[in-house]
Amino acid sequence: MKTTLNTHDITLALHSDEFGGWSYDGAKAMAEHLEELEQDYGMEMELDVVGIRCDFTEYDSLQAWLCEYYGDSLENSLKSAGIDLDDDDGDDEIDDLIRSHIHDHGQLVEFNGGVIVSSF
Repeated sequence: MKTTLNTHDITLALHSDEFGGWSYDGAKAMAEHLEELEQDYGMEMELDVVGIRCDFTEYDSLQAWLCEYYGDSLENSLKSAGIDLDDDDGDDEIDDLIRSHIHDHGQLVEFNGGVIVSSF
């Protein structure tokens, strides 16, 4: 016996996980990401909110993720990640470099209001 969940059901399950720390928008973005993975791989997945909580974390921004992941200031975290900046790089260019770094090592889900990054 199984129950098929829709985006709303998955979003509520993730958002209700008190240890997940998901915002509603983050939970919805994660639900949509999981549904896309199902379609891409052509197989049904079982919803495991604890596993998802362990594998993915929501952050306010790409730069917030970088600083938390490397545990340092933005400048030092960029160096630790091996990201070299040009003198004229602004926030958009820095975000693009961080985005590329994440894509090289894990998964990134972006949504209006934040980002979700996989563990790596």
